[in-house]
Amino acid sequence: MNIRLSDHFTYKKIIQFCFPPVIMMVFTSVYGVVDGLFVSNFTGKVPFAAINLIMPFIMILGGVGFMIGTGGSALVAKTLGMGSKDKANSYFSMIVGFTFICGVILSIIGIALIRPIACLLGATDAMMEYCVIYGRIALFFNFAFMLQNVFQTFLTTAEKPKLGLAATVCAGLTNMALDALFIAGFKWGVAGAALATGLSECVGGLVPLIYFIRPNSSLLQLKKAKLKAKILLKACANGSSELMSSISGSIVSVFYNLQLLKFAGENGVAAYGVLMYIQFIFVAIFIGYTIGTSPVAGYHYGALNYDELKNLRHKSLLLMIAAGITMMFLAQLLAHPLAKIFVGYDIVLFNITVHAFRIFSFSFILAGINIFTSSFFTALNNGGVSAIISFLRTLVFQLASVLILPMIFGLNGIWCANIVAEVFALIISQSFLFAKRNVYHYM
Repeated sequence: MNIRLSDHFTYKKIIQFCFPPVIMMVFTSVYGVVDGLFVSNFTGKVPFAAINLIMPFIMILGGVGFMIGTGGSALVAKTLGMGSKDKANSYFSMIVGFTFICGVILSIIGIALIRPIACLLGATDAMMEYCVIYGRIALFFNFAFMLQNVFQTFLTTAEKPKLGLAATVCAGLTNMALDALFIAGFKWGVAGAALATGLSECVGGLVPLIYFIRPNSSLLQLKKAKLKAKILLKACANGSSELMSSISGSIVSVFYNLQLLKFAGENGVAAYGVLMYIQFIFVAIFIGYTIGTSPVAGYHYGALNYDELKNLRHKSLLLMIAAGITMMFLAQLLAHPLAKIFVGYDIVLFNITVHAFRIFSFSFILAGINIFTSSFFTALNNGGVSAIISFLRTLVFQLASVLILPMIFGLNGIWCANIVAEVFALIISQSFLFAKRNVYHYM
């Protein structure tokens, strides 16, 4: 069944439409996890900790692509809903071109600054060279990483979510195969992990580019378009919450690592790395869902179809609650086997990781609601509210929690920080949702 953005969405249709982007994001997370899995098991916990330490900086630069993609796709979806297909294609084309240019510039800046950044992030002498090697190679491919992030959202807006899934699966299989070859086979260590990831990002970023350049049956086609600062600024401003999440999450990760070095040493940083890798997979379900629903919300907002906005908001919140509770229980059950896979070679590190994940997993109950609400405002082209929710959720509340709670509860306070942050974020997100109900008519 070919589902259109203009359709009425039942639970069945929502799940069918969102299933490809959900699997796409889960698969993206899984092949990111494979890097850590191979590095941890084949090169040891110090290189593994080094990758986790430098990763926030890499994600901040790559997150620019996610900002442009989510903000731009919301603008394009709204324009399609208003019936202006030519204008939508023009916006889409300039956004893709702008992403490529930004990717190249940020790659150059990132490579030049990687050593002082690693020092600033608290890299020990043992970790420094691993940080620099991994960072430089990974950032060389930043343009492809940003394009991949952009196309993950635009393929859904183009009503081609299955193609997005196919591209991601191809990229993921490439990464897994090259990880095995470069790390386990050639013994290239962190350099092999970075190279495998970079080459897989080329697959994920360039395959959709080729598709859109050629004549296709989707809602969107790439064509010649001049860069217009007003449109690009509007797209970036609208997607600023996603960049804010990336930057805030990365900044908070730095403070997590600093606190963990203080309370648990390199074992704490390694355990947190495992948590983050596993969290990527669980949270990817929520993010994939928002990638699927955001173009739908944007389209109906542009078409002034408020009944469908009400329908989408109501059903989505119920689905997020159910998914969050399910994930919490799954995390409790899988804490032991997942930790065994990553750090089973070190009993002390293994025990820390299992204990941490079982506490941390309660945050999943509320995370989906907060992520959806922020994304919903992005889809409504209200980047300001979306950014405030993301800023408070991923920076202010988490930073305050990770700095204050350890003074009271010690190491357990660090593992509880995310839970406390999600509780406060829920209050803020639902307050905004209620306050803006008469503006967007979704209640």
